[in-house]
Amino acid sequence: MTDVNKPPVVSRREWLAAIDTLRVREEAHTREGDAIAAARRRLPMTEVDPSALLVGGKGHVPLIEVFEGRTELFVSYHMWHDGHTAAEQCEGCTFFTGQVRELSYLYQRDVTFAVFCQGPYEESDRYRRFMGWDIPWYSVPAESHERLVAGRHFGMKASYLRDGDRVYETYWTTGRGVEPMAPSYGILDMTVHGRQETWEDSPPGWPQPFETLGQQFRTDGRPTAQWARIAAGHDDDLHSGQPNTGTGSSGCCS
Repeated sequence: MTDVNKPPVVSRREWLAAIDTLRVREEAHTREGDAIAAARRRLPMTEVDPSALLVGGKGHVPLIEVFEGRTELFVSYHMWHDGHTAAEQCEGCTFFTGQVRELSYLYQRDVTFAVFCQGPYEESDRYRRFMGWDIPWYSVPAESHERLVAGRHFGMKASYLRDGDRVYETYWTTGRGVEPMAPSYGILDMTVHGRQETWEDSPPGWPQPFETLGQQFRTDGRPTAQWARIAAGHDDDLHSGQPNTGTGSSGCCS
């Protein structure tokens, strides 16, 4: 640590005054976020085929059953590299999906959360279990891609509303729009060095070792979150007993 990669030191009074100045902008940012959310709630919606099939732990199920009787559904569309090893799976989707843990607050508000994976169910569900994710998990078969994804791509997030036996899509986003799923980013944004990614506007000398083409979510050839699972002895074999030896990246939803 040198003087070029840390802030200047001032008195506590000066420090508090600087934070008070920034707080005005933070509060304006929060209010603008509230206004955008209000506009999002007023968007029109489009109807979706409620019978579009998905594959889950009990076989084929129609989209409407994924709601589990609730009124709303939030879906994380998880990118998948078919036939590849666990180490080669999408680092961006692994990053975002892995940070969704507690669902009771969504359920309290009549919202179901589910992952719709691009890959075959058995293989991708092995990945879910390897990663220790206790979340509703479904595969999207090829015949349902057009009805659900419709020219977009996996990696997106989408919200749905159920009205009786009819289903509507109310919102979708991708790219940086999915960042609310990742509290790690929110925490890093409150630290002095931030996300340490190359795109950030940071003072000269600040550490920025992470590029943003998937590298920011990988360590030593794997999605970063996988290393804790490997260290704990969890099996990352996705392919019926074939050993996983791959370490390369084959793309990302970031």
